[in-house]
Amino acid sequence: MRVDQFDFELPEARIALRPVEPRDAARMLIVRPSASIEGGPFKDLTVRDLPGFLRPGDAIVLNDTRVIPAALEGVRGRAGIMARVAFNLTKRVDIRTWRAFARPGKRLAIGDLVRFGGAGELTARVDAKLDAGEVVLVFEVAAAELDAALARIGTTPLPPYIALKRKTDAADVATYQTVYARVPGAVAAP
Repeated sequence: MRVDQFDFELPEARIALRPVEPRDAARMLIVRPSASIEGGPFKDLTVRDLPGFLRPGDAIVLNDTRVIPAALEGVRGRAGIMARVAFNLTKRVDIRTWRAFARPGKRLAIGDLVRFGGAGELTARVDAKLDAGEVVLVFEVAAAELDAALARIGTTPLPPYIALKRKTDAADVATYQTVYARVPGAVAAP
């Protein structure tokens, strides 16, 4: 299978930069077997129509993971030269270590210290450089103290197709969560 077979044109005007309100007005596509006699295989509805399709014995899987503020802006200093670097945390390795995508990753070397927050209140060391711009960051603080620091200085990670068009704002903290979000841990919006 060739992945280019999945390419398609998406007009800019069709890219939503904010979730729809109210949430149950979000669009939902019903895909039925082509042999269906109820008006063809596709039906364009909204999430508020979902209860009408549920039957006894159906299973519903809910995503209750809360998106953490996993996007960080930092400054790397080396030999008196400062460089801004952006990170998206991708996977917690242990109580003080995270894998992250770095932009631009070329500005980083193993051993570099990166300071985050206006006053450099959080510091991490680049422990490894992986493929495709991913790095391993070891933070100076761990566990609950690290989580609290991320909550103070991190921002909600927006999908790239949105982040390229607008800045993250306070509304994103709530709107880029599922309505069931309660367990912190996701590093990207569902």
